[in-house]
Amino acid sequence: MKRRTMILGGTAMVALGACSSSKFKRYNGPEVTYVVVNKSQRRMMLLHHNRVLEDYPIKLGFAPVGHKAFEGDGRTPEGLYRIDRRNPNSRFHLSVGIDYPNARDIETARAMGKSPGGDIFIHGQKDPRQKEKTDWTWGCIAVTNKEIEDVYAMVRDGTPILITP
Repeated sequence: MKRRTMILGGTAMVALGACSSSKFKRYNGPEVTYVVVNKSQRRMMLLHHNRVLEDYPIKLGFAPVGHKAFEGDGRTPEGLYRIDRRNPNSRFHLSVGIDYPNARDIETARAMGKSPGGDIFIHGQKDPRQKEKTDWTWGCIAVTNKEIEDVYAMVRDGTPILITP
């Protein structure tokens, strides 16, 4: 009987330990009212009104200069957008979606005879054991997996995001 109790107790401890390392964090601080991305400085700030709550280094699309014009151009969009969705099963740990393309983006791409693309996210790393030294995404904004866990917990759908050159 003692052996069975020890095995069950050990199994419960392992199960509880796994729960504490969840990628889904809780956040009880001030509301994030705005996200600002400065592409040239490679920084993303989470703001509560005019106060910076968090400031993260970022990686961008592999062709970081300029506004995203069409699918596959490797650029990260510029302008005012909103966080509009979240993906808990992202290939990049976790991700929050940006509502690109807007009507202007669609019009610009169509004038070039191209698709504007979509699926622009703030997401984690493709391989957390590797430190990316250069911009590597197809137009998304990348942070570390630990940082995307914080962003995922702090930023709500509907939050405005300003992406500047």
